[in-house]
Amino acid sequence: MRLHVDKEADALYLRLDDSAIVESEEVSPGVVLDYNDSNEVVGVELLHLSKRSTNLNLSALEFETA
Repeated sequence: MRLHVDKEADALYLRLDDSAIVESEEVSPGVVLDYNDSNEVVGVELLHLSKRSTNLNLSALEFETA
């Protein structure tokens, strides 16, 4: 799993695995899901991050596992 934050594009991309992306769908304004050939979600892109939260700090990301 990889997480990429692009400050210039104001976007965050979460890639779940390395399978080929065959389709993408915007499921909500600024939320794009990428699918592989088995119709599984393999990527999630969030656009317009700065507009989603006034307290967003892209320099300090926390990771939590359960």
